[in-house]
Amino acid sequence: MTDPQTVLRQLFDVAVQRALPLPNTAADLPSPPKGRTLVLGAGKAGGAMAQAVEALWPQDAPLSGLVVTRYGHTPPRPAGLPERIEVVEASHPVPDAAGLQAAERILALTKGLTADDLVLCLISGGGSALLTLPAEGLSLEDKQAINRQLLASGANIAEMNGVRKHLSRIKGGRLAAACAPARVVTLTISDVPGDDPSIIASGPTVADASTCADALAVLKRYAINLPPTAQQALESGAWETPKPGSSVFEGHALHMIATPQQSMEAAADAARAMGLNAYILSDEIEGESREVGKVHAALARAVAKGQGAFQKPCVILSGGETTVTLKPRAEGAAKGRGGRAGEFCLGLVQALQGQSGVWALAADTDGIDGIEDNAGALVTPDSLQRAQTLGLKVDDYLQRNDAYTFFHALGDLVVTGPTHTNVNDFRAILIV
Repeated sequence: MTDPQTVLRQLFDVAVQRALPLPNTAADLPSPPKGRTLVLGAGKAGGAMAQAVEALWPQDAPLSGLVVTRYGHTPPRPAGLPERIEVVEASHPVPDAAGLQAAERILALTKGLTADDLVLCLISGGGSALLTLPAEGLSLEDKQAINRQLLASGANIAEMNGVRKHLSRIKGGRLAAACAPARVVTLTISDVPGDDPSIIASGPTVADASTCADALAVLKRYAINLPPTAQQALESGAWETPKPGSSVFEGHALHMIATPQQSMEAAADAARAMGLNAYILSDEIEGESREVGKVHAALARAVAKGQGAFQKPCVILSGGETTVTLKPRAEGAAKGRGGRAGEFCLGLVQALQGQSGVWALAADTDGIDGIEDNAGALVTPDSLQRAQTLGLKVDDYLQRNDAYTFFHALGDLVVTGPTHTNVNDFRAILIV
């Protein structure tokens, strides 16, 4: 068999390739309308999705628009492809002024649309932060403070985006409402467990079944501080979102062009072609990253010992969106670095306890784990031993959420750069 680390990286690359926009867009593109076609969008895959539409749309049909993506996530433009959709960049995961300006411009572009026009909305993960337009009475600084608290709280993506929808003038179906009377077709790449389109990028073109009361419950559960204006508006229901059955969604369509499950199935097929058994646990795994790592370690150790239903040599695949609850830091202590994938790997190393025959890779399919420059990390049978030789204690790095520093010291970071798509966490454990 090829080197285990090379096998794992090849499986990750296959998963990413399956989720790229260009090969997945043509089947769901509508025909050009009688009027004009306006493209609007947000997300980490936004630049690549825009280029896919430009490449596939008839050259003699009108096409214009604006899409916002994360800084550094606009792919190189293919030679000879004319630019008809403007792509701008903004901050993720905490919104900034560039994202605010982009959201204002996107909303302004909906003015004057007619029933003869078509709006193509390109939505992918990350759009919640990139498409920021605070509700009346809230400032960008207010939204930034709330986002930072949510990101550190351990709230899952559905909870966070339920709050974000109710604090926005563009999310939670409000962008679709602004496009009336034009027809809206949304093409989306899922980065959320269960592929719920109302959660992906906080569902700017999708009806929202959650309520202001639901948002308040989340904020209370995680002790998130709110400005008085927001507290009052949520309590009164003044910031309620368009609901299922609303006339603003009549005639609209949504197509899921790439999902985590599809990427894992592609990786499983590739593993089988290498002569490995392949098992997909789920694409909807949530929970604390380190604890999910420990559960995966227990399963891997059992398989390595010849116990359970899975037969080695094999690859165990899983996806979803885990969470990292940031631990309080002592005054003056250095801030930890890392994201969900790295913390999963730390929990895995701790629980595997040097189990022979087990390798693993965990990475975010957008190429960025949290806010660092790595996609994730690798785990090897001797990860714990090498760490101990260097004087690195796993418990210390878990305590300060510092997976990046730990795996950087081992030389086991997975660095890919932006992949121009995003179907969330990818985890592969190889047992031989």
